[in-house]
Amino acid sequence: MSEASGRPGASHGGGAPAEGLPHIDVSERGAVRDGQPQQLDRRLFMQLLVFTAGGTGSAAELPERVGRAVAERGAPVVVYADVNDPRGIGVLTWSEDPALFVTAVRPALDGLRDVVTLRPEMTMLGRTYSTGYEQDLEDWILKRPAATVTNGAWPWAIWYPLRRSGAFAKLEGREQGGILREHGTIGRAYGGQDLAHDVRLACHGLDARDNEFVIGLVGKDLHPLSHIVQAMRKTRQTSEFISQMGPFFIGHVAFRG
Repeated sequence: MSEASGRPGASHGGGAPAEGLPHIDVSERGAVRDGQPQQLDRRLFMQLLVFTAGGTGSAAELPERVGRAVAERGAPVVVYADVNDPRGIGVLTWSEDPALFVTAVRPALDGLRDVVTLRPEMTMLGRTYSTGYEQDLEDWILKRPAATVTNGAWPWAIWYPLRRSGAFAKLEGREQGGILREHGTIGRAYGGQDLAHDVRLACHGLDARDNEFVIGLVGKDLHPLSHIVQAMRKTRQTSEFISQMGPFFIGHVAFRG
């Protein structure tokens, strides 16, 4: 069993397939490591909820009040001050078990419904995923996303959903790979210079507007995060195959718990 092969006894494809039906394997896969294939039947779910303050209370005190309420329920949390709403916040939480969003995050925020109003059009929910080339699958799927959003040196964030057109899915695998490599090379260049770091989530069937991915860009300054979005517009993937992007949430960390 490789280091990232999952918990002992974990089933990577559920139960045995019914006779005559294909076997479905829902596990994540990475690159071969130490001669063994990496396989992991775990993933991290991340959710961003966006609120605006109601009533006459102080918006300045809201991030810490909300953050502490969520953290006291046992959920890891980052609260952003919404740059585009002077009374707004974004609440980012994550867990391997998506039930946390309804058993911990929901009751924590429900207790504050008299001071905040949800903006449901800004809600984003996704799961980490692999492409098959990750050198350290467990780090990519479970550790890196949380480490990225909680890094104290990177307080700025841009979060947005997107959807590719059906035409992309019809391309041959080799052509898809070349298009994705162009995108990935730009991302690695920004990350290598500590300009922008990303969190990539799949949201197929999880997004109310049928988006496919949620992207989080974080960094020490806001301008490079805007700059990478601009640079990506010139790639073939964005210019030809992205049918929908946004809405965009721009935030600055106000609380980590």
